[in-house]
Amino acid sequence: MPYRQLSLRKRCETILGRLDLPHPFSLDALCGRIADQRGRPIRLHPLPKEAAESGVCGLWVGTVSVDYVFYEAQTSPLHREHIVLHELGHILFGHNSLEGAETGPSGSAGVPVILGRTNYTTRQEQEAEMLASLIRTSAGLPPVAEAAGTLARLESAMGYRPVQHGG
Repeated sequence: MPYRQLSLRKRCETILGRLDLPHPFSLDALCGRIADQRGRPIRLHPLPKEAAESGVCGLWVGTVSVDYVFYEAQTSPLHREHIVLHELGHILFGHNSLEGAETGPSGSAGVPVILGRTNYTTRQEQEAEMLASLIRTSAGLPPVAEAAGTLARLESAMGYRPVQHGG
């Protein structure tokens, strides 16, 4: 494993080690535990249609008093859960900007932190994505790719055809 990947995994495992995952796993319970640690609530909301159409599938807006996590609503429940876990990864890492520049404590001086999930090319995106995957694994949930394949086979067997969206 390349040093950079090992370093990334170690950073994620350090945060995961401090995280008290609920058993059985519940996304709501995890959000509650993280909110308690941070001293402010986490509010989950579907993304506005315009944001989803622009290619954003997840978004974290952190303010002094509340963290808002937005997720793509027009996708499978499994994907929605993973999007939220990814955004929680940003919160747990304390990411503060779109480009990876540290700008001070999230929501400092009343200025909200806004992180949108569109790709995985920055260090912050890679950290959030790996942490989301490690949370899934540690909670005993199937990896997204494996679960998505199983879900697709089940949906196909039941005659379900997903709605196609433009773009």
